[in-house]
Amino acid sequence: MSKIKGKEATSGKKQQLTSKEKRKQFHIKHNRKKQTSQKTLSKKKQENPGAQQTAPPQDPQQFSSNWKALQEILKSSQPEKKQPVAPKQQNGVFSKKFKGNESKKFPEKSPAPNQVHTNNGDTPQEDGVKVEALDKHQPGGTKKRQNEKPDREKPAKKKKPVTEERKPTEEDLWFDDVDPDDIEETMGAEAAEIMRRKQGMKTSREAESVLVKENAFDGITKVVAIDCEMVGVGPDGEDSILARVSLVNQFGKCIYDKFVKPTERVTDYRTAVSGIRPEDIKNGEDVHVVQKEVADILQGRIVVGHAIHNDLKILLLDHPKKHIRDTQKYKPFRKTVGSGRPSLKLLCKEILNVKVQQGEHSSVQDAQATMRLYTLVKKQWEAELKASKKNSDSNAKNERKPIKKRDQKTQKTK
Repeated sequence: MSKIKGKEATSGKKQQLTSKEKRKQFHIKHNRKKQTSQKTLSKKKQENPGAQQTAPPQDPQQFSSNWKALQEILKSSQPEKKQPVAPKQQNGVFSKKFKGNESKKFPEKSPAPNQVHTNNGDTPQEDGVKVEALDKHQPGGTKKRQNEKPDREKPAKKKKPVTEERKPTEEDLWFDDVDPDDIEETMGAEAAEIMRRKQGMKTSREAESVLVKENAFDGITKVVAIDCEMVGVGPDGEDSILARVSLVNQFGKCIYDKFVKPTERVTDYRTAVSGIRPEDIKNGEDVHVVQKEVADILQGRIVVGHAIHNDLKILLLDHPKKHIRDTQKYKPFRKTVGSGRPSLKLLCKEILNVKVQQGEHSSVQDAQATMRLYTLVKKQWEAELKASKKNSDSNAKNERKPIKKRDQKTQKTK
């Protein structure tokens, strides 16, 4: 009975609680829940310090800081990736076979060609299991380039067929209407020499033997040939001064060859054409001495040259026209070549079958070439000059002089 009375007393007390007391009890319970929740949050923060600002931001200033914190949380939450360790190989064969997804854990090197089986040409396999190449890490720890293909994807280099080089023969050069100079550029000097010999042209080695007569007189003859080389002076090297003079006799023997010291500062040596270099004319002969020596040799002799007026002009010399033989102005040569002003190179090629002026010029060789052209047609050339001289003399004699009127009157008075 006492227990029942106690219960009724407590229930009576609860019923007698005022509204203020009820509010106090509610606030007390609510505060207790907050305290417990704060304690649990503090423990979690201590365990995960990076996860402090997990709640969404409320103010606009908190967006950037909250975003950085979120990135740090994501980085810390991700497990650290360990670098895969390549399994050891024994003589190019894997000691253990991997099945299923285990092959992804251990990236492997490209296997030997006898152990790889292609599956529709997509990826190589080893006994039915896919083999993955080391795309990110190599054994040395260096990363591959992104655009670089693995070794198995690179096409195999084609080996060039080894061809034995052999010298060309006349059977290889079965054609006839091709310029030997073009053949020399494409097939080489040996093939050009064969073609020149086949066409009856003298080779470069035989040129000297054609232009110069062996065991001949090497002194001054009645006929001499001259050629000069020049260098450029002035701002653009357009003006010319004398740099070298060469004279040969009737048999092609050199009788005079001297370099001339420049009287002005040389601005263009024209080495590619003239063959003159600074050291050649640095200690050359004085120009006045050369002029006097050449004038003494030319006096009373027939002088042969190609465009000889240029040589005489640069030497500041004059020579009688009847004693000059210019191979550029000889009409039969012009007709043969088909040019109004043929070059010496063209004349030698077409008439003598000899190549001259290949690269740097030589005044000695040019003088020998002009002399050889002259001696080849000497009789015909001199005969034409004698015939033209006789015709001019006969025409002068046949011309009658008109008689003056005064002379006629005197004759009548007598």
